[in-house]
This record gives sequence, structure tokens and C-alpha cells, in this order.
Amino acid sequence: MSKSSAISGFYKLSPKERLALVKEFAGLSDEECTLLLNTGSLPLELADRMIENVVGAFPLPLGIAVNFLINGKDYLIPMTIEEPSVVAAASYAAKMVREGGGFHTSSTPPIMIGQIQTVGLKNPEAARQRVLEAKAEILKKANEQDPVLVAAGGGAKDLDAKIISTTVGPMLIVELHVDCRDAMGANAVNTMAEAVAPIIERLTGGRVYLRIISNLATKRLARAWCTVPKEAVGGEEVVNGIVNASAFAAADPYRAATHNKGAMNGIIAVVLATGNDHRAIEAGAHAYAALKGKYTTLSTWEKTENGDLKGFIELPMAVGLIGGAVRTHPIAKIAVKILGVKTANEFAEVLAAVGLAQNLAALRALAHEGIQRGHMSLHARNIAVAAGAEGELIDLVAERMVKERKIRIDRAKEILQELYQTRK
Repeated sequence: MSKSSAISGFYKLSPKERLALVKEFAGLSDEECTLLLNTGSLPLELADRMIENVVGAFPLPLGIAVNFLINGKDYLIPMTIEEPSVVAAASYAAKMVREGGGFHTSSTPPIMIGQIQTVGLKNPEAARQRVLEAKAEILKKANEQDPVLVAAGGGAKDLDAKIISTTVGPMLIVELHVDCRDAMGANAVNTMAEAVAPIIERLTGGRVYLRIISNLATKRLARAWCTVPKEAVGGEEVVNGIVNASAFAAADPYRAATHNKGAMNGIIAVVLATGNDHRAIEAGAHAYAALKGKYTTLSTWEKTENGDLKGFIELPMAVGLIGGAVRTHPIAKIAVKILGVKTANEFAEVLAAVGLAQNLAALRALAHEGIQRGHMSLHARNIAVAAGAEGELIDLVAERMVKERKIRIDRAKEILQELYQTRK
């Protein structure tokens, strides 16, 4: 009998009732179902309110990166990630940077852009001019939607309007510039965009379709920079290697994608740990890297006059400390407490520093010892666990695989069997 995923009223069921249907459909065992329902520190009832059609939870490791000195202040960095070596690499890079005085950061005000798409215009330029002339009216209407944000010093601060050419004709895109204070801002911006849409239609005579926030937050940037003594990073040859790797990435988008991924490894791990929207951050970062028409690096590394290493990173950073999972997920709340940031701007700057640290660690590994050495030793532990190793056997199997340079599950099983035999 064929199975069907067309399940009427699935969303109305409790998590356990949904899981019973999934169990039958996928042939799950009782043990597998128990694991899904064991949501640990995230109560099942809370999980069921966070997203739709919940049947369990998916735990990920939470680690702490140490050694971070940012603007003269010490931070412990909570990171949620499944990839080995990331937390250790961030900690090691922060230690190197610390020898040069730590990270320095800055950021722009937390301005997000809300876009209102208008089509069907007889005279797009005249429509644009009418919108700009009515700026005060539009901003007033937008700010009426969120008096709490306005009272906190935020709210709609400005607007712009641009005409774009598309495959279906010209469009007028009106853009609200909203100071979101310590929120990421999606809900506030989207509500404001919805509210001003009728005014835009009246002024332009066109039809408004999309009214939504942009994740390319070019007005909400975070920057970090540092100088690392050449002795701390491994000497002049390592500095040269990192500088050459940076130049390679800046010139070649194929390398730039992996270069930026290294920085995002750290940033996204912290964003996940704190319950922020990692998809928005990732999309904004990569769009920013391609903003000038060619995909390039978010960070750059140069050699100073006395041979030390100097790094810089800049990217959009739309994160918040209020709203969403940040205030509902119990572990996210603890992660924010560990991090100790007090404003969204401080949080954004810390994230930029983490990204620069992660990027430095990856480039140093590539330039000095090869990326595989440290990464694979940790990866080998995961392979050992997957092969069935437990306790001290995990390390023994992993060490053998690394020594042999054969980090595969089939070899892990063979080594594990050999160890079992010798212990009989």
C-alpha cells in the first residue's frame, strides 16, 4: 500500500500525535521516537509554539570560544555549531589577536530598509517626485504603527525612492529607513511598509505589491579590525602566506566564497546560539560581498610596515536582543547572558570580531600547516563515534585514523574491531 504525505489537519494535532503518524510513515522505531521527544532544555510545549508541525527537537553542541578582547573588554563567546575545529580555531585566533591589543570595532546606527514595490506607473519619475515631496506624511504614518519603538529613539527616520528597470517594465521602489534600536526589526519594518502602502498608491496612481524588509542591510554595518604581531601568527612567512591568500580571494569569486564561509562559520555559530535569524545574516553578508557587481571578500589582510599582520572586516549585521527566539528560547537567553552584550550595536560589533577571528584562523591554517591537520583530527572523533566507538575508544580510534591519514568510517570500524579483539 502506497504512503501519502497529504495528511489533513496535521497542524491541529499535538506533537506526539504528529509523531505517531510520522513513525508509521517513515518506519521509525520506539527508540527513535523517544529521542525526538526528548527535547531537553527546550520544553516540547514551547517548541510547539515556536514553529509549525513540531514532532521534536534537534540539539546541537554549544561551545564557548575564549580569549576575546574587544575594545578593551573581555568576552566569552557562545557558539552553536556541528562543525569540528570552529570553536577551537576562534579561541586560538583571539589569543593571537590579543597579543596585538585585541579587536577594535565600530558600527553604524541600526537602520533597516523596508521596500514598497509599486508598478503600473504612467510616469515613474513624476511618481517618484511626489513620494519624496510627501516624505513627512509617509514617515508620520509609519511611526504611528510603533509608538514604543519611537519612544525608545527609533522609528522611521527617512525614506528614498528609486526607479528600476525589470523584465516586466519600470518599477518605483520606495524605501523606508527604520531605526530598529535593539531589535532585528523585521516585524516593525514590515508593519510600517504595509501601513504606508495606501499612501504610496494614492500619490503614484500605481499598484503596490511587495511590502517587506530587505536583508541587504547596507545602512546597518559592523566593522572590526586588528593587528597581529608577526611572532604571534608564526613569523614573516606565515604573514606573507595570509596576505597572499587574502589577495587571491579578493580577486577570485571561487576562492572568495570559501574565504567568506570561514568568517561566517564563527558569526553564524553565535547567531544560532542567541536565537537570531542566521539566514538573514548569511543572505545579507553574501549580497554585500557582491554589491559592486563582482563577488569578493568581506575581509582583507595586509602586511604592515614592520611586518605584522593587519586585518579588517565589514558586513551588514541585522541582529537583535529583543523579540523572537532571543527572548523565548531558554538556551538563547542564557547565551546572551554569557555574551554580556547590552545593545544590538555592541552585539553586531562582537560578531564582526568573531568573524575576523575565524577568518584569521582559517587563513593561518591554510598558509602554515594546511587546513586538514587540525580539522581532520576533530572530524576523526565524529567518524569514530559514527562507527560505534564509546568512551576512551573514541580517542584511540581517532588517533589511529589521523596517524594513518585514513579518516573513513570503514577504517574506523576496522580499528574498533581490532581494539575489541586485543581487549578480550
